[in-house]
Amino acid sequence: MILYPDAMADSVDDIPWKDLYDRGYRGVIFDIDNTLVPHGAPADEHAIEFFKMLRETGFDTCLISNNKEKRVTPFAENVGSKAVWKANKPSRKNYLYACKLMKTTAQNTLFVGDQLFTDVWGANRAGIKSILVSPIDKKEEIQIVLKRYLERPIMYFYNRKKDRADKLF
Repeated sequence: MILYPDAMADSVDDIPWKDLYDRGYRGVIFDIDNTLVPHGAPADEHAIEFFKMLRETGFDTCLISNNKEKRVTPFAENVGSKAVWKANKPSRKNYLYACKLMKTTAQNTLFVGDQLFTDVWGANRAGIKSILVSPIDKKEEIQIVLKRYLERPIMYFYNRKKDRADKLF
């Protein structure tokens, strides 16, 4: 199903980055809010060190967000990543544009985000392997809270298919 992630992790720290690099992945596209930091928070020391580790491993990165430039650009500059703002997720266009910025392909790029209906759906539509992480902060805007309710039945059926779970790891 197009809304199912290819893998799930509790956080970005639980993803086996070195193994994925060894398997040929070269680019990683990230959502920002509630994937890397709580909603609206600036890049913290953990995020800065995390992106440094990814670069040292050999990955290029790009942030894509439906948020505005004033939110996305400072975050990207602080972590040393490329970025696309007002990405109109789940449209596949800016997922593929992120690949172009990183000089990668959909086949050797991963996407990491915390929402099914924007993040995972868009990555899957673009042919990019998707990793769903647990939201960092449980306190969310009302429109996201409503989406979380809609995600529950999808995740129920996803989790029943054990052979689908974490096929990237």
